[in-house]
Amino acid sequence: MSDATAAVTSAEPGVQTIPKDDKRITRGWTFYDWANSVYPLVITSSIFPIYWGSVVKSLTGTDSGKTPVEFLGMSVPGTSLQNYSVSAAFLIIALISPVLTALADYSGRRKLFLQIFCYLGAASCAGLYFFEASTFTMGVFIFLMATVGFSGSIVFYNSYLPDISSEEKFDSLSARGFSMGYIGSVLLLVICLVLIQGPTLSGTPLFGLTTEKATRMSFLLTGIWWAGFAQIPFATLPADPGRPAGATNDSGWLLNGFRELGKVWEETKQQPNLKRFLLAYFTYNMGVQTVMYVATLFGDEELKLDTTSLIITILLLQIVGILGAYLFSKLSERIGNTRALSWAVFIWMLICIAGYFVQAGWSFYALASVIGLTMGAVQSLSRSTYSKIIPENTPNPAAYFSFFDVTEKVGIVIGLMVFGGISQIMGGNMRYSILALIVFFILGLIFLLQLRGRKLREDSSVVADEHTPPTTA
Repeated sequence: MSDATAAVTSAEPGVQTIPKDDKRITRGWTFYDWANSVYPLVITSSIFPIYWGSVVKSLTGTDSGKTPVEFLGMSVPGTSLQNYSVSAAFLIIALISPVLTALADYSGRRKLFLQIFCYLGAASCAGLYFFEASTFTMGVFIFLMATVGFSGSIVFYNSYLPDISSEEKFDSLSARGFSMGYIGSVLLLVICLVLIQGPTLSGTPLFGLTTEKATRMSFLLTGIWWAGFAQIPFATLPADPGRPAGATNDSGWLLNGFRELGKVWEETKQQPNLKRFLLAYFTYNMGVQTVMYVATLFGDEELKLDTTSLIITILLLQIVGILGAYLFSKLSERIGNTRALSWAVFIWMLICIAGYFVQAGWSFYALASVIGLTMGAVQSLSRSTYSKIIPENTPNPAAYFSFFDVTEKVGIVIGLMVFGGISQIMGGNMRYSILALIVFFILGLIFLLQLRGRKLREDSSVVADEHTPPTTA
């Protein structure tokens, strides 16, 4: 039997078997990165934050996006409210994803859960078309639901990686997925920018759209793109098997979901390397994600960059990110995952120092290029490294990846709180906050170094193929 069609040996009777390295399946899987990566680029990083600021200015009658706005009877700075919304969404996912993923594993309906969160996120993005000053409160909740949809779907999507790929291809397939995401999101962003900048460039609205309406149309296009291209992985990923014949009654799904989660939790206690990696990932990724979420705000408020410069910077990050994902994938093949990640984290430490001194101009674009290079590397390698650590052929891949996702989301919440707190203490100066993030990277590097020279996957209750060579760091 060829490698492309060799079935996974199940550790439990009735658990779904998926061909490893099947080109149709792996290609389809990467298209979900292409589909959903438009959310973090268009909604989180570029067009929506700028539009949010304009709505706050319109609502308050001022020229600052930091001006407090009324929300549910509270007065909250406009920029802070957006960060609070992101944090709230991540906390929701951190609370519910472990149970939902265990439930998905138990019920054999992982793909269904992926689809539910995908459509929730895509529909919410499309709903942001109606986000204006007059619908501000409703718009905040729609934005929150879009974030929940994106974050929730990623857990189930990532959990397919160890099922559809052989271990030696984890790094390259993960890098290919992130690269597809960068390319697809940049393509849609360019389309959106043409619509938005049309009136400015040509003097007349394109398709009769004003700049403001074209901006809201970009949110609608984001939802359509996400849901539309998601049909490719939905068509190519294997159908949900459901529970095997003779399994317990479906009326006990929720209770059994908790039991499944408890079982996975007990398994993790017997895997010190998994805990070491999650601790490292928690700390260094806290810094990475915080920088990614505040980059636009830093450029706008601290460096006073205009909208065009901000968009160019974001495009630069995505394009260089493709190169970073592939370069560090190749580096990991030569020196191992832990060493490759360690070098990426060390570069992030230097980025924090440079961020304190950076000014608008060539130095800022040079720093953005380095950020893009290591951003793609850390994201891609972290996903593939975790896939190498969890038990091979585990019947609970989604539950295992929920711990990976919760670690990320809680880290982002803490990172944003630390960043905002230091900035507030220092009178709004974000340079000190950027410099302070170096602590997270130093801790992450220390924890990563504890994995050097160790076999990543330890013996577990899930029986692996005895001919599979051990993966070392």
